[in-house]
Amino acid sequence: MEGLIVHDTPQAKMPTMVVAFAGWPDAAEAATRAVRYLVRKLPAKRFAEIDPEEFYDFTVVRPQTRINRRGERRIKWPGNDFFYFAPEQESRGVILFIGTEPNLRWRAYSNIITSIAEQHGVELVISLGALLDAVPHTREPKITGRASSPLLTNKVEWLGIRNSAYQGPTGIHTAFMDACERKGLAQASIWGHCPHYVTTSPNPKVSHALLLRLRSLVDFDVDLEELQLAATTFETEVTKSISNEKDVSAYVQKLEQRFDTASDEQGDIPSPSDMVEELEQFLRRSHLGDSSSGDDA
Repeated sequence: MEGLIVHDTPQAKMPTMVVAFAGWPDAAEAATRAVRYLVRKLPAKRFAEIDPEEFYDFTVVRPQTRINRRGERRIKWPGNDFFYFAPEQESRGVILFIGTEPNLRWRAYSNIITSIAEQHGVELVISLGALLDAVPHTREPKITGRASSPLLTNKVEWLGIRNSAYQGPTGIHTAFMDACERKGLAQASIWGHCPHYVTTSPNPKVSHALLLRLRSLVDFDVDLEELQLAATTFETEVTKSISNEKDVSAYVQKLEQRFDTASDEQGDIPSPSDMVEELEQFLRRSHLGDSSSGDDA
């Protein structure tokens, strides 16, 4: 396929694809860092990449000059890499994609990714994103998202992912999800909300929250303890850094009050164990209903 560079061809079926894009849809690098964590921890193997030549204005997204260990100068182009993890249990195979939001030809770019999904038997595509929001760093990150079907929407809602009603300027996520829909690929997006007053990156607390939801939605076993520790350290350091800034501290307190009030109005989210049990019961009922009616999920 034009624009695709293939290094290896996975033979196993990969039922799930998880994607994240650097740039505008990746506040505090929370989404791409989450997927990079998966690549490292599974571990996953790189097997293909998208040639950046046709998709970027290099005066806007500039390549970076790097010097390697041998003292040689190299150019680092915008990355768009595919990885795969193929465990013995084929139903848990996953393709991971870490890209960079392109400047040009969004539909052609999206079609390359969906073609990889089709070639390897992907049944569910999940995109991770992150945005800046008026939320406090001292609370559990707010997570929103959307899904392509009522059944999948119900599933993500049980996992505490609130439905997003966003309207306005959009990014590559929307174009990519539209391409998935046109190809008949079930898809869901999960977005983490990062405190807009925190200017440092990355934000491991939001990355951790994204992977917690993803791990409940997709069958993979990854230890998140390292990321959890980083999240705790991040919160402590941010709290310490703003402790002497009275205006910022007062603003955070207002955000906390607003966040707590909103949470109380929406009701308590069930515990993870309760969510899993309820979700399994719901899916069993839905499966039985689908079998009897003959309708597609």
